[in-house]
Amino acid sequence: MVHTVLTHGDPMLLMADVQLERAVSRLGFDEAMLDWLRTPERKLQVAVPVRMDDGQIQVFDGFRVQHSTARGPAKGGIRYHPQVTMEEVQALATLMTWKCGVVGIPFGGGKGGISVDARQLSTAERERMTRRYAAMILPIIGSRRDIPAPDVDTDAQTMAWFDDTITMFKGYADPAVVTGKPVDLGGSLGRAEATSRGMAHCTLLALDKLNVDIDDVTIAVQGYGNVGRNYAEIMDREFPAKIIAISDVTGAYFNGDGFDTQEIAQFLRRTGGLLEGLDQEKPHIERITNEGLLTCDVDVLAPAAIEGQITGANANDVRAKVIIEGANGPTTIGGHEKLTARNVLVVPDILANAGGVTVSYFEWVQGLQFHAWTLDEVATRLERIMINAFENVWEVSQNHGISMREAAFMVAVDRVAQAMLTRGLFP
Repeated sequence: MVHTVLTHGDPMLLMADVQLERAVSRLGFDEAMLDWLRTPERKLQVAVPVRMDDGQIQVFDGFRVQHSTARGPAKGGIRYHPQVTMEEVQALATLMTWKCGVVGIPFGGGKGGISVDARQLSTAERERMTRRYAAMILPIIGSRRDIPAPDVDTDAQTMAWFDDTITMFKGYADPAVVTGKPVDLGGSLGRAEATSRGMAHCTLLALDKLNVDIDDVTIAVQGYGNVGRNYAEIMDREFPAKIIAISDVTGAYFNGDGFDTQEIAQFLRRTGGLLEGLDQEKPHIERITNEGLLTCDVDVLAPAAIEGQITGANANDVRAKVIIEGANGPTTIGGHEKLTARNVLVVPDILANAGGVTVSYFEWVQGLQFHAWTLDEVATRLERIMINAFENVWEVSQNHGISMREAAFMVAVDRVAQAMLTRGLFP
Protein backbone atom coordinates (compact mmCIF):
# COMPACT_ATOMS: atom_id res chain seq x y z
CA MET A 1 0.00 0.00 0.00
CA VAL A 2 1.15 3.55 -0.76
CA HIS A 3 1.24 5.53 2.47
CA THR A 4 -0.34 8.96 2.32
CA VAL A 5 -0.69 9.95 5.97
CA LEU A 6 -1.24 13.63 6.60
CA THR A 7 1.83 15.37 7.99
CA HIS A 8 0.31 18.64 9.15
CA GLY A 9 -2.89 20.17 10.48
CA ASP A 10 -5.18 19.34 13.37
CA PRO A 11 -3.56 16.82 15.79
CA MET A 12 -6.81 14.87 16.17
CA LEU A 13 -7.19 14.64 12.40
CA LEU A 14 -3.58 13.46 12.14
CA MET A 15 -4.10 10.80 14.83
CA ALA A 16 -7.32 9.61 13.21
CA ASP A 17 -5.59 9.46 9.82
CA VAL A 18 -2.64 7.46 11.16
CA GLN A 19 -4.96 4.96 12.85
CA LEU A 20 -7.16 4.76 9.76
CA GLU A 21 -4.19 3.92 7.55
CA ARG A 22 -2.98 1.23 9.96
CA ALA A 23 -6.44 -0.31 10.14
CA VAL A 24 -6.85 -0.26 6.36
CA SER A 25 -3.47 -1.95 5.95
CA ARG A 26 -4.25 -4.67 8.51
CA LEU A 27 -7.65 -5.29 6.96
CA GLY A 28 -6.13 -5.69 3.50
CA PHE A 29 -7.96 -2.84 1.76
CA ASP A 30 -6.29 -0.89 -1.02
CA GLU A 31 -5.31 2.76 -1.47
CA ALA A 32 -8.60 3.60 -3.14
CA MET A 33 -10.54 2.38 -0.12
CA LEU A 34 -8.25 4.38 2.18
CA ASP A 35 -9.02 7.56 0.23
CA TRP A 36 -12.74 6.77 0.20
CA LEU A 37 -12.82 6.17 3.95
CA ARG A 38 -10.74 9.25 4.69
CA THR A 39 -12.65 11.80 2.63
CA PRO A 40 -15.72 13.51 4.15
CA GLU A 41 -18.89 13.24 2.10
CA ARG A 42 -19.89 16.85 2.64
CA LYS A 43 -18.41 20.01 4.17
CA LEU A 44 -20.42 23.21 4.64
CA GLN A 45 -19.22 26.61 5.79
CA VAL A 46 -21.81 29.31 6.45
CA ALA A 47 -21.97 32.92 7.56
CA VAL A 48 -23.87 33.43 10.81
CA PRO A 49 -24.83 37.12 11.11
CA VAL A 50 -26.21 38.03 14.54
CA ARG A 51 -27.77 41.25 15.77
CA MET A 52 -26.14 41.90 19.12
CA ASP A 53 -27.87 43.44 22.11
CA ASP A 54 -26.37 46.84 21.31
CA GLY A 55 -27.93 46.77 17.85
CA GLN A 56 -24.68 46.08 15.99
CA ILE A 57 -24.35 43.09 13.64
CA GLN A 58 -21.50 40.60 14.02
CA VAL A 59 -20.82 37.81 11.56
CA PHE A 60 -19.48 34.49 12.80
CA ASP A 61 -18.14 31.52 10.83
CA GLY A 62 -20.24 28.36 11.10
CA PHE A 63 -19.37 24.83 9.96
CA ARG A 64 -20.97 21.42 9.50
CA VAL A 65 -19.16 18.32 8.23
CA GLN A 66 -20.72 14.97 7.35
CA HIS A 67 -17.92 12.45 7.20
CA SER A 68 -19.93 9.31 6.43
CA THR A 69 -23.52 8.16 6.02
CA ALA A 70 -22.66 4.61 4.90
CA ARG A 71 -24.16 3.03 8.02
CA GLY A 72 -26.91 5.58 8.71
CA PRO A 73 -27.52 9.32 9.19
CA ALA A 74 -24.60 11.51 10.23
CA LYS A 75 -24.47 12.17 13.97
CA GLY A 76 -22.42 14.61 15.98
CA GLY A 77 -22.33 17.61 18.25
CA ILE A 78 -22.26 21.35 17.73
CA ARG A 79 -19.60 23.34 19.57
CA TYR A 80 -19.23 27.07 20.19
CA HIS A 81 -15.57 27.97 20.68
CA PRO A 82 -13.17 30.66 19.36
CA GLN A 83 -10.82 28.01 17.96
CA VAL A 84 -13.43 26.13 15.92
CA THR A 85 -12.16 25.62 12.36
CA MET A 86 -13.21 23.53 9.40
CA GLU A 87 -10.23 21.25 10.00
CA GLU A 88 -11.14 20.66 13.66
CA VAL A 89 -14.76 19.96 12.76
CA GLN A 90 -13.63 17.52 10.06
CA ALA A 91 -11.41 15.72 12.58
CA LEU A 92 -14.26 15.40 15.06
CA ALA A 93 -16.70 14.25 12.39
CA THR A 94 -14.20 11.58 11.33
CA LEU A 95 -13.80 10.38 14.91
CA MET A 96 -17.58 10.21 15.24
CA THR A 97 -17.75 7.82 12.29
CA TRP A 98 -15.35 5.43 14.03
CA LYS A 99 -17.04 5.93 17.40
CA CYS A 100 -20.44 4.94 16.01
CA GLY A 101 -18.82 2.06 14.15
CA VAL A 102 -17.00 0.61 17.15
CA VAL A 103 -20.17 0.39 19.27
CA GLY A 104 -22.22 -0.80 16.29
CA ILE A 105 -24.95 1.85 16.21
CA PRO A 106 -26.42 2.81 12.80
CA PHE A 107 -24.95 6.28 12.47
CA GLY A 108 -22.06 7.88 10.61
CA GLY A 109 -19.97 10.79 11.78
CA GLY A 110 -20.98 14.44 11.67
CA LYS A 111 -19.86 17.53 13.54
CA GLY A 112 -20.54 21.25 13.56
CA GLY A 113 -19.63 24.46 15.26
CA ILE A 114 -19.34 28.22 15.30
CA SER A 115 -16.11 30.13 15.81
CA VAL A 116 -17.22 32.29 18.76
CA ASP A 117 -16.53 32.88 22.43
CA ALA A 118 -20.07 32.07 23.48
CA ARG A 119 -19.36 32.91 27.12
CA GLN A 120 -19.14 36.56 26.11
CA LEU A 121 -22.65 36.50 24.65
CA SER A 122 -25.90 37.21 26.45
CA THR A 123 -28.57 34.52 26.53
CA ALA A 124 -30.55 36.43 23.90
CA GLU A 125 -27.49 36.68 21.63
CA ARG A 126 -26.81 32.97 21.99
CA GLU A 127 -30.38 32.20 21.06
CA ARG A 128 -30.32 34.42 17.96
CA MET A 129 -26.99 32.94 16.90
CA THR A 130 -28.23 29.36 17.37
CA ARG A 131 -31.43 29.97 15.43
CA ARG A 132 -29.58 31.63 12.53
CA TYR A 133 -27.01 28.83 12.42
CA ALA A 134 -29.79 26.22 12.42
CA ALA A 135 -31.45 28.00 9.50
CA MET A 136 -28.18 28.20 7.58
CA ILE A 137 -27.37 24.47 7.85
CA LEU A 138 -30.99 23.33 7.49
CA PRO A 139 -30.48 22.13 3.87
CA ILE A 140 -28.21 19.29 5.00
CA ILE A 141 -29.70 18.22 8.34
CA GLY A 142 -32.75 16.21 9.33
CA SER A 143 -33.78 13.23 11.42
CA ARG A 144 -32.83 10.85 8.59
CA ARG A 145 -29.86 12.84 7.26
CA ASP A 146 -27.81 14.45 10.04
CA ILE A 147 -28.74 14.76 13.71
CA PRO A 148 -26.90 17.43 15.78
CA ALA A 149 -26.31 17.29 19.54
CA PRO A 150 -24.64 19.42 22.26
CA ASP A 151 -20.87 19.71 22.55
CA VAL A 152 -18.46 22.35 23.91
CA ASP A 153 -20.35 25.39 25.29
CA THR A 154 -23.69 24.11 23.99
CA ASP A 155 -26.34 22.35 26.04
CA ALA A 156 -29.94 21.15 26.21
CA GLN A 157 -31.21 24.72 25.91
CA THR A 158 -29.17 25.18 22.72
CA MET A 159 -30.78 22.06 21.31
CA ALA A 160 -34.24 23.30 22.30
CA TRP A 161 -33.70 26.52 20.28
CA PHE A 162 -32.29 24.49 17.39
CA ASP A 163 -35.22 22.07 17.47
CA ASP A 164 -37.79 24.86 17.62
CA THR A 165 -36.19 26.63 14.67
CA ILE A 166 -36.39 23.50 12.53
CA THR A 167 -40.00 22.98 13.65
CA MET A 168 -40.89 26.51 12.53
CA PHE A 169 -39.40 25.89 9.08
CA LYS A 170 -40.97 22.46 8.61
CA GLY A 171 -44.31 23.25 10.18
CA TYR A 172 -44.43 20.06 12.24
CA ALA A 173 -42.73 18.54 15.27
CA ASP A 174 -39.79 16.22 14.62
CA PRO A 175 -38.30 15.25 18.00
CA ALA A 176 -35.63 13.12 16.30
CA VAL A 177 -34.00 16.04 14.47
CA VAL A 178 -31.60 16.76 17.36
CA THR A 179 -30.58 14.90 20.50
CA GLY A 180 -29.48 16.15 23.90
CA LYS A 181 -32.78 18.04 24.24
CA PRO A 182 -34.49 18.75 27.59
CA VAL A 183 -36.45 15.69 28.71
CA ASP A 184 -39.70 17.67 28.53
CA LEU A 185 -39.06 18.22 24.81
CA GLY A 186 -38.29 14.60 23.99
CA GLY A 187 -34.82 14.25 25.47
CA SER A 188 -33.81 10.87 26.85
CA LEU A 189 -33.50 10.03 30.51
CA GLY A 190 -29.89 9.22 31.31
CA ARG A 191 -28.44 11.34 28.50
CA ALA A 192 -26.69 13.88 30.76
CA GLU A 193 -24.42 11.27 32.34
CA ALA A 194 -24.30 8.79 29.46
CA THR A 195 -20.71 9.52 28.38
CA SER A 196 -19.52 9.20 31.97
CA ARG A 197 -21.46 6.00 32.60
CA GLY A 198 -19.96 4.47 29.47
CA MET A 199 -16.53 5.42 30.82
CA ALA A 200 -17.39 3.74 34.11
CA HIS A 201 -18.33 0.50 32.35
CA CYS A 202 -15.03 0.61 30.44
CA THR A 203 -13.12 1.23 33.67
CA LEU A 204 -14.58 -1.84 35.37
CA LEU A 205 -13.98 -4.01 32.31
CA ALA A 206 -10.37 -2.83 31.92
CA LEU A 207 -9.58 -3.40 35.60
CA ASP A 208 -11.08 -6.86 35.34
CA LYS A 209 -8.79 -7.69 32.40
CA LEU A 210 -5.82 -6.69 34.58
CA ASN A 211 -7.20 -8.63 37.57
CA VAL A 212 -7.34 -5.44 39.63
CA ASP A 213 -10.06 -5.36 42.28
CA ILE A 214 -12.19 -2.22 42.26
CA ASP A 215 -11.81 -1.95 46.04
CA ASP A 216 -9.48 0.96 46.85
CA VAL A 217 -8.73 1.73 43.20
CA THR A 218 -7.37 5.26 42.90
CA ILE A 219 -8.44 7.58 40.08
CA ALA A 220 -7.26 10.94 38.72
CA VAL A 221 -9.76 12.91 36.63
CA GLN A 222 -8.45 15.66 34.37
CA GLY A 223 -11.32 18.00 33.53
CA TYR A 224 -14.13 18.35 36.07
CA GLY A 225 -16.75 19.44 33.57
CA ASN A 226 -19.90 17.52 32.76
CA VAL A 227 -18.10 14.35 31.64
CA GLY A 228 -15.33 14.28 34.26
CA ARG A 229 -17.58 15.29 37.13
CA ASN A 230 -20.26 12.72 36.39
CA TYR A 231 -17.61 10.03 35.93
CA ALA A 232 -16.01 10.90 39.29
CA GLU A 233 -19.39 10.89 41.03
CA ILE A 234 -20.37 7.53 39.54
CA MET A 235 -17.06 5.90 40.49
CA ASP A 236 -17.19 7.42 44.00
CA ARG A 237 -20.91 6.91 44.65
CA GLU A 238 -21.57 3.52 43.07
CA PHE A 239 -18.20 1.80 43.43
CA PRO A 240 -15.56 1.86 46.19
CA ALA A 241 -13.08 3.75 44.02
CA LYS A 242 -11.10 6.67 45.44
CA ILE A 243 -10.92 9.94 43.46
CA ILE A 244 -7.60 11.47 44.56
CA ALA A 245 -6.96 14.14 41.90
CA ILE A 246 -9.25 16.44 39.90
CA SER A 247 -8.82 19.55 37.79
CA ASP A 248 -10.52 22.27 35.77
CA VAL A 249 -9.43 25.53 34.12
CA THR A 250 -8.49 26.97 37.53
CA GLY A 251 -5.93 24.28 38.32
CA ALA A 252 -5.48 20.74 39.64
CA TYR A 253 -6.13 19.50 43.17
CA PHE A 254 -4.88 16.42 45.05
CA ASN A 255 -6.27 14.63 48.10
CA GLY A 256 -4.56 11.40 49.02
CA ASP A 257 -7.46 10.41 51.27
CA GLY A 258 -9.89 10.71 48.36
CA PHE A 259 -12.39 13.44 47.53
CA ASP A 260 -16.00 13.23 48.65
CA THR A 261 -17.72 14.07 45.36
CA GLN A 262 -20.89 15.18 47.16
CA GLU A 263 -18.85 17.77 49.04
CA ILE A 264 -17.27 18.85 45.76
CA ALA A 265 -20.74 19.26 44.24
CA GLN A 266 -21.76 21.50 47.15
CA PHE A 267 -18.57 23.53 46.73
CA LEU A 268 -19.23 23.98 43.01
CA ARG A 269 -22.76 25.24 43.71
CA ARG A 270 -21.26 27.93 45.95
CA THR A 271 -18.56 28.95 43.47
CA GLY A 272 -20.53 28.93 40.25
CA GLY A 273 -19.05 25.68 38.96
CA LEU A 274 -15.29 26.26 39.33
CA LEU A 275 -12.79 24.48 41.58
CA GLU A 276 -10.84 27.68 42.35
CA GLY A 277 -10.14 27.83 46.10
CA LEU A 278 -10.80 24.15 46.72
CA ASP A 279 -7.38 23.77 48.34
CA GLN A 280 -8.41 26.30 51.00
CA GLU A 281 -11.41 24.23 52.10
CA LYS A 282 -9.48 21.56 53.98
CA PRO A 283 -5.80 21.33 54.97
CA HIS A 284 -5.19 17.95 53.28
CA ILE A 285 -6.22 19.21 49.83
CA GLU A 286 -3.15 20.22 47.84
CA ARG A 287 -3.03 22.36 44.72
CA ILE A 288 -0.86 20.71 42.04
CA THR A 289 -0.04 21.31 38.40
CA ASN A 290 -1.89 19.78 35.49
CA GLU A 291 1.29 17.86 34.66
CA GLY A 292 1.33 16.60 38.22
CA LEU A 293 -2.21 15.26 37.84
CA LEU A 294 -1.35 13.43 34.62
CA THR A 295 1.62 11.76 36.28
CA CYS A 296 -0.03 10.92 39.62
CA ASP A 297 0.63 7.45 41.01
CA VAL A 298 -2.90 6.16 40.43
CA ASP A 299 -4.55 3.04 39.08
CA VAL A 300 -6.74 4.91 36.59
CA LEU A 301 -6.20 8.19 34.75
CA ALA A 302 -9.25 9.71 33.05
CA PRO A 303 -8.31 12.62 30.75
CA ALA A 304 -11.70 14.27 30.25
CA ALA A 305 -10.70 17.83 29.38
CA ILE A 306 -9.31 18.74 25.95
CA GLU A 307 -7.24 17.14 23.23
CA GLY A 308 -3.47 16.70 23.16
CA GLN A 309 -2.76 16.24 26.89
CA ILE A 310 -0.70 13.03 26.89
CA THR A 311 2.19 13.56 24.50
CA GLY A 312 5.54 12.14 23.56
CA ALA A 313 7.05 14.49 26.14
CA ASN A 314 5.14 13.23 29.19
CA ALA A 315 3.81 9.76 28.28
CA ASN A 316 6.75 7.96 29.90
CA ASP A 317 5.98 9.76 33.19
CA VAL A 318 2.35 8.60 33.28
CA ARG A 319 2.12 6.03 36.07
CA ALA A 320 -1.51 4.94 35.75
CA LYS A 321 -2.17 1.28 34.96
CA VAL A 322 -5.27 2.17 32.93
CA ILE A 323 -6.17 5.27 30.91
CA ILE A 324 -9.84 5.92 30.13
CA GLU A 325 -10.09 8.63 27.47
CA GLY A 326 -13.13 10.74 28.29
CA ALA A 327 -12.10 13.64 26.05
CA ASN A 328 -11.78 13.47 22.27
CA GLY A 329 -8.17 13.08 21.22
CA PRO A 330 -6.45 13.53 24.62
CA THR A 331 -3.44 11.48 23.46
CA THR A 332 -1.18 12.52 20.61
CA ILE A 333 0.53 10.14 18.21
CA GLY A 334 3.78 10.45 20.14
CA GLY A 335 2.00 9.79 23.42
CA HIS A 336 0.20 6.79 21.94
CA GLU A 337 3.43 5.23 20.69
CA LYS A 338 5.15 5.55 24.08
CA LEU A 339 2.17 4.26 26.06
CA THR A 340 1.87 1.31 23.66
CA ALA A 341 5.57 0.52 24.05
CA ARG A 342 5.09 0.46 27.82
CA ASN A 343 2.00 -1.79 27.55
CA VAL A 344 -0.21 0.73 29.35
CA LEU A 345 -3.84 -0.27 28.86
CA VAL A 346 -5.53 2.66 27.12
CA VAL A 347 -9.24 2.50 26.41
CA PRO A 348 -9.38 4.93 23.45
CA ASP A 349 -11.78 7.83 23.10
CA ILE A 350 -13.80 6.24 20.29
CA LEU A 351 -14.73 3.45 22.72
CA ALA A 352 -14.40 4.98 26.19
CA ASN A 353 -16.59 8.02 25.58
CA ALA A 354 -19.04 6.38 23.17
CA GLY A 355 -21.74 6.18 25.85
CA GLY A 356 -22.86 9.68 24.91
CA VAL A 357 -23.55 8.95 21.25
CA THR A 358 -25.07 5.61 22.21
CA VAL A 359 -27.72 7.24 24.39
CA SER A 360 -28.14 9.91 21.71
CA TYR A 361 -29.02 6.99 19.45
CA PHE A 362 -31.55 5.86 22.06
CA GLU A 363 -33.02 9.39 22.13
CA TRP A 364 -33.23 9.41 18.32
CA VAL A 365 -35.08 6.09 18.32
CA GLN A 366 -37.47 7.35 21.00
CA GLY A 367 -38.05 10.51 18.96
CA LEU A 368 -38.82 8.58 15.79
CA GLN A 369 -41.33 6.49 17.74
CA PHE A 370 -42.74 9.35 19.84
CA HIS A 371 -42.13 7.06 22.80
CA ALA A 372 -40.12 7.48 26.01
CA TRP A 373 -38.05 4.74 27.65
CA THR A 374 -37.54 4.41 31.39
CA LEU A 375 -34.18 5.20 32.97
CA ASP A 376 -33.69 1.49 33.71
CA GLU A 377 -34.27 0.64 30.04
CA VAL A 378 -31.71 3.22 28.95
CA ALA A 379 -29.13 2.09 31.53
CA THR A 380 -29.57 -1.61 30.71
CA ARG A 381 -29.26 -1.08 26.96
CA LEU A 382 -26.23 1.18 27.39
CA GLU A 383 -24.45 -1.35 29.61
CA ARG A 384 -25.08 -4.15 27.12
CA ILE A 385 -23.73 -2.15 24.18
CA MET A 386 -20.64 -0.95 26.06
CA ILE A 387 -19.80 -4.44 27.31
CA ASN A 388 -20.21 -5.98 23.86
CA ALA A 389 -18.11 -3.25 22.23
CA PHE A 390 -15.33 -3.51 24.83
CA GLU A 391 -15.14 -7.29 24.63
CA ASN A 392 -15.08 -7.19 20.83
CA VAL A 393 -12.24 -4.67 20.78
CA TRP A 394 -10.36 -6.57 23.49
CA GLU A 395 -10.59 -9.80 21.51
CA VAL A 396 -9.26 -8.12 18.34
CA SER A 397 -6.42 -6.53 20.30
CA GLN A 398 -5.41 -9.87 21.81
CA ASN A 399 -5.71 -11.80 18.56
CA HIS A 400 -3.60 -9.30 16.63
CA GLY A 401 -1.21 -8.31 19.43
CA ILE A 402 -2.07 -4.62 19.08
CA SER A 403 -3.26 -1.82 21.34
CA MET A 404 -6.92 -1.25 22.19
CA ARG A 405 -6.82 1.93 20.09
CA GLU A 406 -5.61 0.12 17.00
CA ALA A 407 -8.09 -2.69 17.60
CA ALA A 408 -10.98 -0.23 18.00
CA PHE A 409 -10.10 1.37 14.67
CA MET A 410 -9.92 -2.05 13.02
CA VAL A 411 -13.42 -2.91 14.25
CA ALA A 412 -14.89 0.45 13.26
CA VAL A 413 -13.16 0.79 9.89
CA ASP A 414 -14.10 -2.74 8.87
CA ARG A 415 -17.77 -2.12 9.66
CA VAL A 416 -17.87 1.14 7.71
CA ALA A 417 -15.88 -0.25 4.78
CA GLN A 418 -18.08 -3.32 4.49
CA ALA A 419 -21.18 -1.10 4.47
CA MET A 420 -19.67 1.03 1.69
CA LEU A 421 -18.70 -2.00 -0.37
CA THR A 422 -22.08 -3.63 0.07
CA ARG A 423 -23.88 -0.44 -0.99
CA GLY A 424 -21.62 -0.01 -3.99
CA LEU A 425 -21.27 3.20 -6.00
CA PHE A 426 -24.02 5.42 -7.36
CA PRO A 427 -24.48 5.75 -10.27
